Amino acid sequence: MKPRFRRLYADYQKVQETFGDHPYISIADVEGDPPERYIFEIRVAGLVPDPDGAPLAGEVHRAEVLLPLEYPRRPPFCRMLSPVYHPNIDPSKICIGDHWSAGQSLAMLVVRIAEMICFQSYNVKSPLNAEAAAWAEQNAHTLPLAKTDLSVNL
Repeated sequence: MKPRFRRLYADYQKVQETFGDHPYISIADVEGDPPERYIFEIRVAGLVPDPDGAPLAGEVHRAEVLLPLEYPRRPPFCRMLSPVYHPNIDPSKICIGDHWSAGQSLAMLVVRIAEMICFQSYNVKSPLNAEAAAWAEQNAHTLPLAKTDLSVNL
């Protein structure tokens, strides 16, 4: 078996094990055998934009993770399928930063996305959404929106 397929199968097994009974994150859908596309449902306190772009409370979020042919040498492509108001998330991309390494697990990446949604993790210095970055700076005293440890089961 090729190393990439071994990694994809190992990631799938770890993701099922980690999120099978996770209180905040679940696997909503997968595509491929082994999976190369995942949709995760993340149930944490976050912000969503109202029709005028202002932040409102939101509890249920959906994220898509695509594993490119060069994975794990290249990072996954991540985007939100539901609107999220966050400095490092725009409608077409989640900025997972320069911290990707081939040794990082897919499960840990998904936990990082959940941590971003509830503002346990954010970077206002290099935003994808400048308006959300300004909001986060002005409201830093109210963050994070959820203080729960999302890394349970890791």
